[in-house]
Amino acid sequence: MLISLIGLPLIGAAILLLAGRRTNAWGHLLAVLMSGSAFVVGAILAVSMVGKPAESRALDVHVANWIAAGYTIPINLHLDQLSMVFVLLITGVGTLIHIYSIGYMEHDPNRRRFFAYLNLFVAAMLLLVLAGNYLLLYVGWEGVGLASYLLISFYQQKPSAATAGKKAFIVNRVGDVGLSLAVMLMLVTFGSVDFDFFKGHAGHALDANSPLTLPVTFIGLMLLLAACGKSAQFPLQTWLLDAMEGPTPVSALIHAATMVTAGVYLITRAHAIFDVSSTAQTAVVIVGAITLLMGAYIGTAKDDIKKGLAGSTMSQIGYMILATGLGPAGYVFAIFHLLTHGLFKAGLFLGAGSVMHGMNDDVNMRHYGALRTSMKITYITFGMGYLAILGVPPFAGFWSKDEIIKVAFEHNMWVGLATLVGAGVTAFYMTRMMAMTFFGEARWEKGVHPHESPLVMTLPMIVLAVGSVFGGLLLKFVGNIDTWLEPIVKPESGHQTAAETTVHHVGAWLLPTTLAVVLLGAGYAWMKYGRRPVPVTAPTEVSLFTKAARADVYGDALNEALFERPGNYLTRALVWFDTKAVDGTVGGLASAIGGLSARGRRTQNGYARSYALTMVGGALIILLALVIVRL
Repeated sequence: MLISLIGLPLIGAAILLLAGRRTNAWGHLLAVLMSGSAFVVGAILAVSMVGKPAESRALDVHVANWIAAGYTIPINLHLDQLSMVFVLLITGVGTLIHIYSIGYMEHDPNRRRFFAYLNLFVAAMLLLVLAGNYLLLYVGWEGVGLASYLLISFYQQKPSAATAGKKAFIVNRVGDVGLSLAVMLMLVTFGSVDFDFFKGHAGHALDANSPLTLPVTFIGLMLLLAACGKSAQFPLQTWLLDAMEGPTPVSALIHAATMVTAGVYLITRAHAIFDVSSTAQTAVVIVGAITLLMGAYIGTAKDDIKKGLAGSTMSQIGYMILATGLGPAGYVFAIFHLLTHGLFKAGLFLGAGSVMHGMNDDVNMRHYGALRTSMKITYITFGMGYLAILGVPPFAGFWSKDEIIKVAFEHNMWVGLATLVGAGVTAFYMTRMMAMTFFGEARWEKGVHPHESPLVMTLPMIVLAVGSVFGGLLLKFVGNIDTWLEPIVKPESGHQTAAETTVHHVGAWLLPTTLAVVLLGAGYAWMKYGRRPVPVTAPTEVSLFTKAARADVYGDALNEALFERPGNYLTRALVWFDTKAVDGTVGGLASAIGGLSARGRRTQNGYARSYALTMVGGALIILLALVIVRL
C-alpha cells in the first residue's frame, strides 16, 4: 500500500504521456482516478495508524539496496505521523484540484498532457515526503522541480510562460545545490543519510570542543538554502510570482498543498540538526521574518489577482519557516498552519480561477467589481478563505497562525512584532482583493458577461470552503495535531534545544491585540478600496513604496545586477580567453609547425640539382667559417 501511494499517480502519468492521443477522451478521468485512489490508500493507512500506539505508528518498507560503497544507502519508504499529514494533504487537495481542472481545462487541446503533469507532480511530492533518507528525498525533490517546470511553462507558446518556467527551474537549482551539498557532507561526516541516524546522533555533535560543530551547522544552513528555493523564501523568492503564468489549477497545486510546503517539511524532518545549532535556527527565523513581511508588502500593490495571492503565499510560508526556527512547539504550529493554509489558499486560488473563468480570463482586479451578485458561490467560498487567512475566529487560520504569533512573542519581542505586523498587512491586502473583486461598482470591460462556474469547478471550492471554516477546529480538537506530531518533533531525551534557552511567557493581551491589528488593516483597506471608486487604470503617480511593491521589491533587478550581468561579463571574458588565448595559442602553434614542415619538405623534393646546390652552399658556409676562424 505504501508503494502504491507513489505508484498510482506515477502509472497515471506514464499512461497519459506514453499512450498519446488515444487517451484524449478519457485521460483526465484516469488522472483523477489515480490521484483519488492514492487519497483512499492514504486514508486507509491513516486509520490504521490512528489505531496503534504512538511509539509504533511508523511504517518502513525496504524496496531495494541502492548504493553500497563503504556505506549502504537503501531505497526505503518511511511513513510516520509527519509524512501522513502531508500524504493526506497532497492527495486530498490534489484530487480536488484534479476535479476542478476537468472544467477549467475543458477546451484546452493539450488537456491530456496537463493531467499527466499533474499526476507526475503528485507522485514526485509523495516520494519526497515518503522517502526514508535524505538521498531518496533528493530524488523526489528534483522530481517536484521537473514537474513544476513542465506545469508553469505549460503554455510554452507564450514567451512569458516559457521564461517563467525556466526562471523557476534555475532559481530552484540554486537551492537544490544546497540540498546536494548537505547530503554529501552527511555522508562524508557521518557515513549515513538516514533520518533516524541523525535523530539519534545529532544531539552529541555540539558537545564541548566537538569537531562536528562546524559540519552540523553547515548542513543546517545548506538545508535552509534548499528550503528557500522550493518554498520561495528570501533571497530565492523571485520565481514565485512569475509562476502565475501557468494555468490557475497549477497555482493552487504549487502554492497551497505541495511544492512551496516542501521546505517546511524538510526543516521539520531535519529538526534534529536544527535543534542543536543555534546559528542555523537563527538563520531560519531571520529568513522567515523577512519573507513574511516582504510577501505581504508585495501583495498590497498587485492588481493581478493571482500575483496578489502569490505574494500572500510567500508571506504565509514565511510564517511557517519562521515557526520552524522556534523549537519543538514551533514545528507543530508550522505544520498546523501548513495544513490550514493548504485548505484556504487552495480555495482562494480556485476561487480566483473561477473569477477568471467568468471574466474571459482577465486577471486584472481593476476590471472586476460587484461580482458578488453574478458569482454568488465563488463569492461565498472565496469569502470563507478570506476570513480564514485573516485569522478571524473560529475560521481555520485563527487556530494556527495565532499560535505562531504567540510562540514568536515567547521567544523574542522583535520576531513577535514581525508576525503581528504581517497579520495586519495580510488583512489589508486581502480586504483590498475582496473589495476590488466582489464589491463596489462594476468595472467590466465591454463584451464581458460574468457568470458562475460549472459544478465540476464549484464543488471543490465548496469542499475547501468547508475546510476553511472547520479545518482548524477539527485539527486542533479532534485530530489533536500537537499530540499527533509530538513524537516526531520532540528533542532527544535529556537534550535542551537551542530555541529552548530564551522562552518568555506572554499574557492574555496578545489575542485581542492581534485581532485589533487585523481589524485595523482590514478597515483601512475597506476605507481606501471599498468605499471609494477604484480607477480602471492603475495610477502612475504613486509613492516609492508602491513602486517597490509593484516591482517585487526589486528582487529581479537585484539578481540582475549582482549575478546576471557579472555572470554575462565573466562568460564573455572566458569565451574571449578561450577563443583568443587558448585557441589562438593552439592554432598558432599548429600553423607554425605546419609552416616549418612545408618549408622542410622543400629540402626533400627529389631533384639532384637541388641537392647539389645544397651541398655547394654547405661547403661555402664551412669555408667561410674556417676563414673567419683563422682571421
